[in-house]
Order: sequence, then structure tokens, then C-alpha cells
Amino acid sequence: MKHAFQPIDLDFAEFNPFTKISKDWFLITAGDENKVNTMTGGWGAAGVMWNKNCAFVVVRESRYTKEFLDKHDTFSICFFDKNQHSALKYLGQVSGRDEDKIANARMHVEFYEGTPYMDESYFVCICKKLSATPLTKDQFADMEIDEKFYKDGDYHTLYIGEITMLMAR
Repeated sequence: MKHAFQPIDLDFAEFNPFTKISKDWFLITAGDENKVNTMTGGWGAAGVMWNKNCAFVVVRESRYTKEFLDKHDTFSICFFDKNQHSALKYLGQVSGRDEDKIANARMHVEFYEGTPYMDESYFVCICKKLSATPLTKDQFADMEIDEKFYKDGDYHTLYIGEITMLMAR
């Protein structure tokens, strides 16, 4: 069943990034009408960059979704009720290279002006990609970051996206 999403004025959105991003998780989704992929995220931020309201997400080089983010100009960030936690866990553990993980998670893709998002979410940020910056060892001022999170050399790319639309149901 397709849900009815309504636009939200960004000035009135109530959003605690410390809860929504790190504790509740979210999906990063990119693609087009032919092929879409999504992945679970747990690191990111929301704020202002270059005088624009932005979302910041990081994706490891090894992730299939990174190919979609690099290829397309837009992406979505979708937030879910806690009852979807097991589906988000699943979507973070399997690769869309190997199976139709979106269908297997019983999720459905919808599009807003060509940008895919998950219909089962309750809150969606549509983002226009502004920047894709690879994070490298030489950029860390605190070398414990490299030692703790990148022993395998699978670094993140930081994507900054202008939030062009917020929708909620």
C-alpha cells in the first residue's frame, strides 16, 4: 500500500540527529527507475554548509550503494519506526549485488521527482548531492580513528547533500 507523504517546511521540522541518526538508524537510497539500492546508515549529521540545509552521510568504498551515490545527483535518507529495526538490520547486512534485498526486506521503492525513497519510512529527506569527499588516513588529526575504524583500509566517502525536500506521513 502506497503511503501519502506530505511536504514539511524545514524551518518547522523537529529532528534530533543524535537519536535519529545513531540510535534509530536510517536508509540511504540512490538510483533510478531501472535500478535502486539502499543501505543502512548509523553515522551522519544534519546542519548548514555553504548556506544550504544539508545532510551528511558516510559510505564505505566497499558498499554497493556507493556506486549508486557516485552515479546519481540525488539520494534520499529515510527514517523508520522502531518496528522496522529488524528490516534495517537486514538491509545493512546483505548486499544488493547478491540479492534483491529491498524486496526481501518487504520494502517498496517510490520516487519523488526521480529520487528513490522507501515507502515504509515515516520521514524522508530528499537530497541533491553537493560533495563526495573520500576520507583518507592522512586527514585524521586523531590517529585512533584510523586504528579503530579503518584497520582493513575500507575508508568512507563523506557525501554532503542539500536537503531539497522533507516529507512525512
